[in-house]
Amino acid sequence: MCGDSPGGPGRRTVRILVQCTGNSARSRMAEGILGSLDSRIEAVSAGTDPAARVNPFALRAMNEIGIDISGGSPKNIDGFLSQSFDYVITVCDDANRNCPNFPGRVRRRPHIGFPDPAAAAGTEEERPAVFRGVRDSIRKAFTELYNEEIEEML
Repeated sequence: MCGDSPGGPGRRTVRILVQCTGNSARSRMAEGILGSLDSRIEAVSAGTDPAARVNPFALRAMNEIGIDISGGSPKNIDGFLSQSFDYVITVCDDANRNCPNFPGRVRRRPHIGFPDPAAAAGTEEERPAVFRGVRDSIRKAFTELYNEEIEEML
């Protein structure tokens, strides 16, 4: 659907938008993981109600696995509505319920939900463990999606 990439003729890209509410943790981690799986994946993320900044615990959890998601700030989904995507994936129930209509073409719209690590209570030592757990769940689910569907599209 999205055609050849700027990398050259015949080089296919898969465009993926990961949507959450705040775009500060789950969707940002998913975007980073997707981008690390294959250079032919163009992953972006956005939120229905973007937070002021990326959650520092999400930054730390991703840095622990060698993925830097510190670039940029949370983005509003409205900036992507007219674009076409192979996938628009919601990662939280609120975003799934409130996912806007995309006038641009969307090939597939799965919901792969994860608990909100930002809602975790605990000490400064306990909260990172919650983010690591969600990160690992996201990594597992998106690696499976890549292996089962996305890779064959590329």
